[in-house]
Amino acid sequence: MTKVLIVEDDNLNMELVAEILTIQGFNVDKAMDGHEAIIMAGDDFYDFILMDINLPVLNGIEASRRIKSKFFYKDIPIIALTAYALKEDKEKILGYGMDDYISKPVDISDFIKKMEEYRIRERKFIVCPDNPQLRK
Repeated sequence: MTKVLIVEDDNLNMELVAEILTIQGFNVDKAMDGHEAIIMAGDDFYDFILMDINLPVLNGIEASRRIKSKFFYKDIPIIALTAYALKEDKEKILGYGMDDYISKPVDISDFIKKMEEYRIRERKFIVCPDNPQLRK
């Protein structure tokens, strides 16, 4: 099952995205800030991460950099989920190292299609039984 971490500080947005993904059969975990996301990514393995940009404690750009610096996360997609909706914002955010971009409020049908694309691209690794962080 595809495991997703949603990092979002707005509870309404968090619950909406989580509900959509859960209905679509994704296994969802949630973090409210960038620091919590780093800890969760260190404790578990996610097939992709949806990351808000404006977060308390540690913003989404810095949290993404720190997560991507971990060997087992360097190729895992981190998708910006943000209210920044201008073309320049998208280019800037992608330039910071995010793998993809979804603007809020989300169009539910487009969002589901994009998430299905990520499910299809899910990495084909075997989890090492002694350490879920290590992949073959």
